[in-house]
Amino acid sequence: MHPVIVLQLLALLVLANGTPVVAKKILGNRLSYPLDGNVGFLDGRPLFGRSKTIRGVVLGVLAAVAGAPLIGLGPEVGVLVGSLAMAGDLVSSFVKRRMDLPPSSRASGLDQVPESLLPLLVCRDPLSLTDCRYRRLCGDFFYRRYNIFSGSLRGSSARSSVLAAPQRR
Repeated sequence: MHPVIVLQLLALLVLANGTPVVAKKILGNRLSYPLDGNVGFLDGRPLFGRSKTIRGVVLGVLAAVAGAPLIGLGPEVGVLVGSLAMAGDLVSSFVKRRMDLPPSSRASGLDQVPESLLPLLVCRDPLSLTDCRYRRLCGDFFYRRYNIFSGSLRGSSARSSVLAAPQRR
């Protein structure tokens, strides 16, 4: 397998997961209907929370579908990556609501693993991902997503800052 595939999938994961964030910044609350319809779960907490919107899911999938051909992958790979990245994000949100964490709260690992693991599992065979490349891609996505979206680079080594405890201010 060529290393370019790793970069292509990483780009699609970042595109699918980043597009809803950018849309929120640009559009605010316009066209942002809650995906769960404000329905609560058996425990009385929201199913996903107000930050998971139909707009975000649709735009995340569409961005991956549109981006895939631009980086040399078929649109079907974009559909898989976009859909499953959004499904993984919903799994994370569901679990965080059960943990009584507020919408848009951060939970390192829980925020990254499902939304990268699900698409990569499905794309593993069509793109001939080896075990080594699969683990590397999951790790790269976790590292990049944590640093890009949280702005948490501290210290002189970016890799060590991801594992370091948050510093008090």
